[in-house]
Amino acid sequence: MPPCYHDTMGKNLTVRLDDELAADTEALAQAEGQSINETVKQSLREAIERRRRDPEFTARVKEIIEENRELLERLAK
Repeated sequence: MPPCYHDTMGKNLTVRLDDELAADTEALAQAEGQSINETVKQSLREAIERRRRDPEFTARVKEIIEENRELLERLAK
């Protein structure tokens, strides 16, 4: 089977930043000695890890999973 697109390439994502956030991001990247792309990816990884350690967030995610499970089970009947 040929390789899947998702197995070989990353996903491109366009994000619109206001001027101040864009300038702050560029300054942060420069100070860290890395690209803006890498800075944004690192920031997202850190934000996701913070959420994963937040009990309230994980409880909300579990509620959403259960709601979706119920919906999918009804659709599968």
